[in-house]
Order: sequence, then C-alpha cells, then structure tokens
Amino acid sequence: MLNKELMDKAKRENISLFLDRFKSQQPQCPFGLSGACCKNCFAGPCRIIPGKEERGICGANQDVIAARNLLRAAVAGATCHSDHAREVVLTLLKIGEGKTSAYKIKDENKLRILAKKLKIKSSGSIKKIAKLVALEALEDFRRQEGLYHKKEGNYLNWLKITALPERIKVWKKLGILPINSDLETSHALHQTTMGNDADPNNLLLSVLRMGLVDGYSGLHLATDIQDIIFGTPSLVKSKTDLGTLKEDHVNIVVHGHVPILSQKIVEWSRKLNNEAKKVGAKGINVVGMCCSGIEVLMRLGIPMAGHVLQQELAIVTGVADAVVVDIQCIYPSLQDISSCYHTKLISTIDYVRFPKAEHISFTIEDANKSAKQIIKEALKAYKKRDKSKILIPKDKCEMYGGFSVETIIDALSKLNKNNPLKVLVDAIKKGDILGVVAIVGCRNPKVKDDFHEKLTEILIKNNILVVGTGCWAYAAAQTGLMTPEASKKAGLKLRSFLEKVGKANGLESLPPCLHMGSCVDNSRVGNLVNALANYMKIPIYKLPIVASAPEYMTEKAVAIAVWALSLGVTTHINPVPPVTSSKLVTKVLTRDLENMVGSKILLGNTPEESARVIIKTIKEKRNS
Repeated sequence: MLNKELMDKAKRENISLFLDRFKSQQPQCPFGLSGACCKNCFAGPCRIIPGKEERGICGANQDVIAARNLLRAAVAGATCHSDHAREVVLTLLKIGEGKTSAYKIKDENKLRILAKKLKIKSSGSIKKIAKLVALEALEDFRRQEGLYHKKEGNYLNWLKITALPERIKVWKKLGILPINSDLETSHALHQTTMGNDADPNNLLLSVLRMGLVDGYSGLHLATDIQDIIFGTPSLVKSKTDLGTLKEDHVNIVVHGHVPILSQKIVEWSRKLNNEAKKVGAKGINVVGMCCSGIEVLMRLGIPMAGHVLQQELAIVTGVADAVVVDIQCIYPSLQDISSCYHTKLISTIDYVRFPKAEHISFTIEDANKSAKQIIKEALKAYKKRDKSKILIPKDKCEMYGGFSVETIIDALSKLNKNNPLKVLVDAIKKGDILGVVAIVGCRNPKVKDDFHEKLTEILIKNNILVVGTGCWAYAAAQTGLMTPEASKKAGLKLRSFLEKVGKANGLESLPPCLHMGSCVDNSRVGNLVNALANYMKIPIYKLPIVASAPEYMTEKAVAIAVWALSLGVTTHINPVPPVTSSKLVTKVLTRDLENMVGSKILLGNTPEESARVIIKTIKEKRNS
C-alpha cells in the first residue's frame, strides 16, 4: 500500500521515485528475465537464443548459465545474512571479553541453553559463557578441514544444534553439509567462474548448500545471538505506517537490518529527549524502516513506519529529520531525495556508503559516542525544516508483534500449561487450522495489485494460519491484519481457535497473522516447524505447511527460499525466477527437487492463483 498524496507531492516537486524509475526501465531485458545471459567473464556478455545461439563463447549452454546465475544469487544472499550474524557474534565476544560497556546480555537463560547445546559449561560467569559461545559461533566462519578430506560431523555448529536429525541425514546423503560460511561462499563463487563447474546438477546442489549456509550461519545464528544481547521478543502493541511520523517531534528513521545500531539510537533518543525541546520540538520520535524497524518494534515497541517501497516517501513527508542506515535494502535514491529537503541521511557502516550522505562510523567500542552524535545531527536538521514542504499522511494502524516461538508457546500454555504445543497440533489435526503458511520476503515494484495483502486475506479466509517476517509484516499490519479484530476476516474454524487462545491471554482474539520478526527471524519460523515435526513425529515435508515469497526482490530472498526448500517446506515464489531459459533447471526446481528434499517450488502470478496452488498443496499433505 502506497500513499497517493505523497506520490503526487513528489511528482509536483519533481522527485523521481522507484515507480518512475521502474517505468523508465521497461521493457526489461528478456535475456536477463529468463536467465539466458552470462556476464561471468569478459569475452561476453553472452546470451542464449534457442535455435540460433545455443552456447556462450566458452561453450556453456543455457542449463549451465541459468544454474550458475541462480547459484551466484544464492551466494550473495547468504553473505548478507552471514555478515549480519558475524557482526552480532563479534558484539557478544566483546561483551564476554569485557571490551564494551555499551551492550549487555539481556537473556542469560537463552545464552545458558545455547551453551549447553554446544557442550559448553553453562554455569558460572555469564561473561565467560558469552565468550565461549561466541568463539564456537566464529568457528562457523573459519573451520577449514573437511572440504576435500571430510571428517564425520565436521560442519556448521549451528546446523548441528538446530536442524532435525532426519534433515541432516538427507543433506549428508546429498553431500551438501556446509563446513564454514566464508569457505562455502568463496568456493561457490569460484565454482561459477569461467572454466570451472559446467554440470548444472552439481551447481544446483551448491544452491541447496547455500540455503544451509544462509539458514544456519546466517538466520539462526543472528537471531539467537540478538536475542541473547537484546532480549527475546514478547507480545507488544504498537503502530505502523507513515502516519507514525510527528510534525511536532524530531523524527529519526532507523533503516537497515542489524539492531546493534537501531537499539542504540532508541536508547540515546530517550536520554536526549529533553534536548529536542531546546530546538522547539516536543521530543524525539524514532520510527523504523524495513528490518531495523522490525527489530526495535519486536523488542521495544517502536512504530514501524514503512517497508522497502516506502523509504523514499518517508523523506517526502518533509518531517524526516534524519534517516540513519546500516546495511541492506537502502535505496541509493535516498541521497538524492534527502538533498531536496532538510533531511540528514547518515550512513554508519564503512563498507556501505553513499556519496551525498554524512558518514558516522559506528563501532561496538564507540557505540554510545556515535549514537549520541547521530541524535545531535537530527536535532540540528530539525531547525532547518521547510514547513511549506510538510505533508504527513493520516495512514496509521494499530498492530501486535513480538511473536517469537517463546511468545507463541507461552500463549498456548494458558490453555494447556504442561503441554502447550498440543493445543496447536490438535487444532491442525482437527482441521480448525487447515494449515500454516509462512509469508516472507520483500515488496517488489514489478508485482502489482497489493499481492501480499490479498494473498494473506484469501489464506486466512480459508482457515490457514499465516505467520511471517520482513516486509510482508508491514503489508499485513498496514492492512489491519495484525489486530485481534482482524480475526473476523478469518474462516469460522480459524477464528474460533484464535478467539479461544486470545481470550485465555486477555485479548479479544489472537491476530490471524503472527508477526515473527525480521528477515533473519525466519529462523523462528524454522524453529516452530521443527517443534511441530518433533511433536507429531513426522518429517517436515509431510506437515501441512507451505512458505511463500510472493514479492521477492533481493538475493537474500533467494537464499531464504532455498533454505526453506532444503528443510522440506514447499515454497511459492513470485515473480518467476530467472531460470526459465533452462528446461533442466526449471524441471529440477518445480519437480525433481521433491524427490531430493521433499519439497519443490510453486508458481502463481496472481494472489488468487497463488492461493489456489498453496491450498491444494496443503490439502494434499493433509491427505498423505
């Protein structure tokens, strides 16, 4: 959902937005769209034209080119999440070593549980445990033995302690158990260069391996360590949409993904709130954008202003005094749009810079100093506002978030203290919940028709519980689907279940859409799926569970989708991935993969068609 008033305002002010640039790119390159283009060496670029040019200059055919391109996308996506995880692991290490006082451990119990799983002594000094857990986590970035001289059990620690034995057995048989994140991503890039691997089937196995790298040295590792440092999320009520910006406050938008920065901005905004009054404001209002917004929503109740396609519009309101960014999903256009206003765009990560932004390097050691400096820059910018350029939309919705697995189990425990998961499993077995769909991923300007919102509404109407993360969460929340009242839009059976659990927890109902967190928090979905499979004593691929990335845009989404597939979760994706030039790759992903890992890709390019194939899959799993 996009605000027409703001888009019209941008047009009047001659500001180019993402939709303008999308239209100017049409028609998009058909070779790129089908995966028939190779740019992996400088003899090219080469393109495949069936019946005319069947091979690139080196001799690679369309199957090899499509498989290589898909693998490179998965590699890039996996590095995003593993880089994210490494940052928070290094933070934990510095806490354990006493090298920072800016961060502390909020969830000691989770740290001790992890230590026990890693066979580390879980009693005694919490800092010592933190250091040892961090060092074990870092092994997943530096373990070397095993690539050509494999040893039994020589693979990612976080995979060992998280994945189900049945899955590990499958992955071992396929030969895709990853040794360390950096080694595997480096190896895959080498594998896809000119003159290397030309076996599309082998390349596709490496795609699956990248899914495991992403899932365990990225998603699971990042979420676990963030919960330890910042606290495990619990049920929280807040607001969402661009109407959360306030004309009479200094507005700071935190944008990106790693909560190391956004948590500090919130902390120092509260400490310096009175400073805002000195510049004529009533206080400091921090709102979130993309996954940084979700992280501070889940733990601190900070309003979620907007998803990836709303980041430009936040500046167009004329009241965004500072947009503070770290990594991932940051449009370079922000520097041009902010220059049309008083807005201060502040970058903070040394390897993610923008020429027109102010750069304030953010490190663990200087976190307090940097956060304080950033707040002061926002206060300065506030005084330069042009009142004639202000337009804050009225769009604003209440929402509930914070549905970690712990929160869900706690809510179910109000109905069955000794066996809370039985409440959910019984509802699934009886058909009160037909199935569960995890909707994840980005918002994509090429996908029309409020795809996220419409697909979600169709699913809950058909008694399917929807859980999810990332930019989908903004879409669902801004449509009002993350409130107790939204259960009235659900099918009667699902609504009855939600009301029963909600009333046991002091609410009219649970929302029909459970907000489980940011992109890396897809690991929470994985933990929920693991718990259900363990409880029901059946493999994941037999559960009535489907994943969907109906508007995926980034390479991260590819890596997440591959991880879901590797778990055995059949996954719907839209738009069609750029592999259709290859009949072999298309066949593997949509058919043969099911024989390998128990899952496959579903396609559907409208909300109605997507819902149809998802519901059909869920019913087939229920009947199997």
